[in-house]
Amino acid sequence: MIDYQGQPYQEIVGQQGLVVVQYYATWCGPCKMLKPVLEGLSEEMTDTKFYRIDIDQHRPQAVEAGIRSVPTVVVYKDGEEVDRQAGYQPKERIAAWLNQHK
Repeated sequence: MIDYQGQPYQEIVGQQGLVVVQYYATWCGPCKMLKPVLEGLSEEMTDTKFYRIDIDQHRPQAVEAGIRSVPTVVVYKDGEEVDRQAGYQPKERIAAWLNQHK
């Protein structure tokens, strides 16, 4: 899982294949719970790219993505948003959800 560092936003979400972006905040409890779940999935799903974007540090990107609450996980496929989910979910549920989009 890669922490977003301010590079052009479209370089991340515009990639080919499946890209999963977790929008989070350091003060958010459910975000902290979700981090190890997504890190584990990123190690298992090697054909999928995983990123984390801190909404407080990168507000323009969060606004562009229409983020209204954290954590929000957005799935992009070949540069297009295909789905999003807000709140914490267990690993098995997230894995099944992501596998629907492969």
